[in-house]
Amino acid sequence: MQYDELIDRLIDLAIEEDIATGDVTTDSIIPARSRAVAEMKMKADGVISGLGIARRVYERFEKDIVWDAKVKDGDAVKKGDIILRIEASYRCLLLGERLSLNILQRMSGIATETARYVRELAGTHTQLLDTRKTAPGLRVLDKLAVKQGGGTNHRMGLYDMVMIKDNHIKVAGGITQAVEAVRKNITAGIKIEVETTNLDEVREALAAQADIIMLDNMNNQDMAEAVKIIAGKAKTEASGNMSIPRLKEVAATGVDYISVGALTHSVTALDISMNIKTH
Repeated sequence: MQYDELIDRLIDLAIEEDIATGDVTTDSIIPARSRAVAEMKMKADGVISGLGIARRVYERFEKDIVWDAKVKDGDAVKKGDIILRIEASYRCLLLGERLSLNILQRMSGIATETARYVRELAGTHTQLLDTRKTAPGLRVLDKLAVKQGGGTNHRMGLYDMVMIKDNHIKVAGGITQAVEAVRKNITAGIKIEVETTNLDEVREALAAQADIIMLDNMNNQDMAEAVKIIAGKAKTEASGNMSIPRLKEVAATGVDYISVGALTHSVTALDISMNIKTH
């Protein structure tokens, strides 16, 4: 998968943060050669995300673990389901327990919420986008969870796509000038998105040949009119206070995308437990 190096750095930081020089409790009590089996069990319904990352955590401590996943990332699960069985040294299981659960619970919470939004858009051509409103340092995991929940990833950061917003436009002197300025500096293949708040700005962004036109905090009537004006010459993204009750009517305006910051900025972890059984 992409961003492997970044994920490795995240795991390194998590291990340093939680374990540092070692688990003083476990090392004092659990014999080094003691083996055990752990089961992870769902305590709520949802969508699983992060199993692949959790496995990478455990493999940092022990290469020959027996990893028996009963589901895969993106699967819907029910309360009471056993999703994973791991056989390893008892010490390994305890070292990885909190790290793996933190990852699984957060990512599964994001995937579960994403799947709720995606279900509302079923039958429309509108896709659900995430945003940059992610936990600092965890964006690659947050966005992976959105994808595994059925959503579509927007730009990863400031470096891989142009996003011309109101503050850029003010400094540049207008949408046209802002688009011209970035075109002189970007490499081929980088898309240009322009934030607009009214139909006059939509027309200007379209004339400037923006690739994507964001319809920011517009009412449904104006969004529908903007889609007609753009007429497929650019992609359209609805943004601003997008909640589940609004999704269907916003999708009915014909927009290509709806972006929702709440997928990642207001995460409710999905409840998962781990129980260790000795051989």
